[in-house]
Amino acid sequence: MTQTPYKLLFVCLGNICRSPSAENIMNYLVEQNHLQSQIECDSAGTGNYHVGNPPDRRMAAAAMRRGIQLVGRARQFQKSDFEAFDLILAMDQANYQDILALDPQGKYWHKVKLMCDFCNIHKDQEVPDPYYGGSEGFNYVIDLLLDACDGLMQYVEKQKQVL
Repeated sequence: MTQTPYKLLFVCLGNICRSPSAENIMNYLVEQNHLQSQIECDSAGTGNYHVGNPPDRRMAAAAMRRGIQLVGRARQFQKSDFEAFDLILAMDQANYQDILALDPQGKYWHKVKLMCDFCNIHKDQEVPDPYYGGSEGFNYVIDLLLDACDGLMQYVEKQKQVL
């Protein structure tokens, strides 16, 4: 019997910095743990500013310094994503509220979590948007997401045991 993959969707504002970084970091961890058939990742933005664009080059450079390549194209979050994904991870409180607003009945709210809820080391409540800052902001976001994705991997493995 084939088990359906556990599907994760990472969401930020424009889908060119934080969420594609989280998606690619998680995919890196999935590959390292040989779980490609069990966990699938995608990312989206609550806004439509960068639809079709690749990840921000500054973000890609910060990830590459840790051996992680950022791939993908920006897309906007769709209401159909609520049903398509098992867990939707918002990068900050504004994205979290924007996602919940698309589900006024609250049918899928249990699937929406904040990314930083999975951090083991960092105490941040939100993943800061590095877009208008310098390279240290991009580096920090990668470190924060590495921590959160590690915790998320532990959570997903527990969830998959329950399913």
